[in-house]
Amino acid sequence: MSASGGTKAIVAALSANLAIAVAKFVAFLFSGSSSMLAESVHSLADSGNQGLLLLGGKRAKRQATPEHPFGYGRERYIYAFLVSIVLFSVGGMFAIYEGYEKIKHPHEIEHWYWPVGVLVFAIIAEAFSFRTAIKESNPLRGKQSWSQFVRRAKAPELPVVLLEDLGALVGLILALGGVGLALATGNGVWDGIGTLCIGVLLIVIAIVLAAETKSLLLGESAGLDEVRKIEAALVDGDTVTRVIHMRTLHLGPEELLVAAKLAVQHDDTAAEVAAAINAAEARIREAVPIARAIYLEPDIYDEAAAAKGTNPAMTPSPGASPR
Repeated sequence: MSASGGTKAIVAALSANLAIAVAKFVAFLFSGSSSMLAESVHSLADSGNQGLLLLGGKRAKRQATPEHPFGYGRERYIYAFLVSIVLFSVGGMFAIYEGYEKIKHPHEIEHWYWPVGVLVFAIIAEAFSFRTAIKESNPLRGKQSWSQFVRRAKAPELPVVLLEDLGALVGLILALGGVGLALATGNGVWDGIGTLCIGVLLIVIAIVLAAETKSLLLGESAGLDEVRKIEAALVDGDTVTRVIHMRTLHLGPEELLVAAKLAVQHDDTAAEVAAAINAAEARIREAVPIARAIYLEPDIYDEAAAAKGTNPAMTPSPGASPR
C-alpha cells in the first residue's frame, strides 16, 4: 500500500467525520432524534478510529531494536484490530441500546429540518470521503473485486476506511429513512428502528474487520504472485537447481520475511554455494522489494525421499493460496 495514499484517505475520512459528528450532535440537541444521537456517536467513534490508524502508522515506522529485531511493522495490524473493537463497542452497541430505548419510549421529533438538513450534509461529506478511499484503493486493487481486495490486502488502512465509509453512508440512509418515517407517521418508534438498524450494521462491519485483521495479526504469507516471483528469482539453473521448501511471512504490510531451503549441486564448493546464495538474495530483493529478511539454506535434494514424503523438509513448498 502506498503510505501517502493510505494517509490521504485516512485524513479525508477524519476531516469529514469530525465535521459530521459536530453537525449531528447539534441536530440531536434541537430535534431529540435518537438516530441523530447514534449517528453522532458513530461519527465520533469513526474519528477516533482514523486517529488510531494514523497513530499505528507512525509507531510502525520505529527502528528495530534488540528486543524487537524485526521492527514494529505489525503495529499497523494491532491498531486496525483496535478499530474493530471501538466500532463494535462504542458505535454498534451504543446504537442498539439507544434504538431499544427509543422504541420502548418513543417521542415525537422536534424541529425536523435540523436532522434532515444535517443528514443530507453528512451524506455528501461521507460520499466525498468514500470517493477518496476508492480512488486511492483502485491502483492497488488491480483486477480484484472489492471483496477480494478487503480480504487479501496486507495493508489494513484502506480496507478499514472503505468499510467504515460504506457503513457510514448506509447508516446515514437508514437514519434518514427512520427520521422520515417518524415524521410522516408521527410515530417516534420508526426513529428507534432506524437507530437499531444502524447498530446492527456497525456490529456486522466490526466483525468483518476483526476477522480480517486477526488473520493479519496471526501472520499471513505473501500473495501468490509474490511467491511465484520469489521462487523464480531463487533458481539460477546452475548452482541453485530448485526450491526444496519455502515459507514467507508478512512482518508488516511492507515487510516480508522469506525462508527457503535450496537444492545445490553436490560437488559445488562452499565458495560457489555462498556466491549463489548471495546472488539469489539480490534477485529476490529486485523481484520483490518488500522482502527485507531473507534466510536461505543450501541442501542436497533427495528426490526419492521427497516422493515418499518421509521428510517434510524435502517436499517442495505448495505455495500460497489466496484467502
